[in-house]
Amino acid sequence: MKPKSETLFHFTKNMEILENLLTHGFWPRFCLEDVHWLGYEEFDYISYPMVCFCDIPLSRISEHVGFYGNFGLGMTKSWAEKNGLNPVFYVSRTSQVAKSFNRLNHHANQIQNKIELEKAKINNRYLYAFTKPTEGEMVLDGQPVKKIFYQESEWRFVPQNANPTYLLKAHHNKPDELDEANTFTFDNCLLKFTPQDIRYIFVNSDTDIPRIMNFIQNSMDRYPAADLKILMSRVVSLESLSQDL
Repeated sequence: MKPKSETLFHFTKNMEILENLLTHGFWPRFCLEDVHWLGYEEFDYISYPMVCFCDIPLSRISEHVGFYGNFGLGMTKSWAEKNGLNPVFYVSRTSQVAKSFNRLNHHANQIQNKIELEKAKINNRYLYAFTKPTEGEMVLDGQPVKKIFYQESEWRFVPQNANPTYLLKAHHNKPDELDEANTFTFDNCLLKFTPQDIRYIFVNSDTDIPRIMNFIQNSMDRYPAADLKILMSRVVSLESLSQDL
């Protein structure tokens, strides 16, 4: 069995979100990330704008959808690489690698020139946005959930033109500030794709197939008819798929 897939998977909670993905593209939204591994007492979570994917074989999909949702897309890796996605860097909290991240931040703070200091900070923050502890907590529906992150083989898209580029936890927890930050990424940072970039469209059950077929035919008619026929052939019911895995 292959430990990885040639496809990157993104799952979500319901059909409406899936239809929005097919209409607009992937929306990088601000998510709280566990940064206890940095060792700063004043920071436990930092929020970055991102879209997350997993690089796992189909045989492991059930454990993933059980956590993230039963609707989603499988995207080609060539599309991912063309659009700047990158695998997440997993760090053990007690490792020298974690200490090196702290030293990078310390060195940046020694820069006297304010412009060069901000450049160094921006680069460090971008690296942090692609770094996760091997194990930690994920905030789900407002509650921290313990998770072994490195099992997900995550790839991530983090837009560099977001404004702001990050939110501290206190600001993330203010609905107005979070909505404003997410509105900016929707207006300026959507991750686009074409039907040729999609390898799978996942729905929860066989009863969901007619709705997604109708959506492809009626709401995606900006694409050539031949592309839509191929796209419809890529619809997969997780209900049926689970019987064969």
